Amino acid sequence: MDLKALHYLVEIVKCGGFNRAAAKIHISQPALSKAINQLEAELELPLLTRGKRGTSVALTVHGQLVYDYAVRLLDTKQAMFNELNQLRGLETGQLKLGLAPLGSAELFAPIIAKFRQRHPKINTQLLVRGGVEQTSALQQGEIELATGIIELGNEFEGIAIHTEPMVVVLPAQHELAQRQEIPLSALNHCSQILFEAEFSLHEMVINACEQADVIIDNPTQVNQPEFGIALVASGIGVMLLPRFIAERYQIEGVVTRALTETRLSWKMSLFWVKDKPLSFAALTMIEIVKQHLKR
Repeated sequence: MDLKALHYLVEIVKCGGFNRAAAKIHISQPALSKAINQLEAELELPLLTRGKRGTSVALTVHGQLVYDYAVRLLDTKQAMFNELNQLRGLETGQLKLGLAPLGSAELFAPIIAKFRQRHPKINTQLLVRGGVEQTSALQQGEIELATGIIELGNEFEGIAIHTEPMVVVLPAQHELAQRQEIPLSALNHCSQILFEAEFSLHEMVINACEQADVIIDNPTQVNQPEFGIALVASGIGVMLLPRFIAERYQIEGVVTRALTETRLSWKMSLFWVKDKPLSFAALTMIEIVKQHLKR
């Protein structure tokens, strides 16, 4: 069914006849009558009762139903075009970005600042959540883009932002603190400070230790790196962290050593649901990230 024919029907009813409607929408009266006749033929129902010379019309019962739906369809079409025009110009709109709690401040604050500077009228919602929650939020449409540690593949696609080696943070008086490099196997039966399960790094560390036959004794779980390092300083255990996070929260009483004999590393990505259409705001954010990476 042609929306143009529905538009003609609505204008005929609003104008009260074919002649005035034809003049308003700049079409000849015979062409307008032909379009309505074709619409009635397609539906196999009369939609209008016509007066003499097209001066007055009235909707039939079937015509009233078609008219009501036509008004809603045309309003929806106009609303769609309005939103598309706004998004194309990035005058208004919304970007919902999920941020990983670990590393986003260091890596994405400058990018978000650049986005806001270029597009100040975009409402930018930043939702900080762990890796498990990030993927769920993307799947449910709560956010469009997310940052975090993830294996890109069938379900998600994205851009690799940053790769950071892992280090061991341990008490300065720990027996392993004299080494400059610490193999993962040396941490067997060490007490460890781990991130909580909703953090991607939690599963990564667990898996790496299992693959190396390293047993974690007395694990303590935290949701903030600074608190984890404070626990290390108090002698509760050691903690595996991305190097730049460990350096940022370095405090007295702890030392940082390179972690070796493992493929464990921290890889931050910006990602989104594969093959799902993205808003112009989200696409613009992706372009800004790409430009930032080329610097």
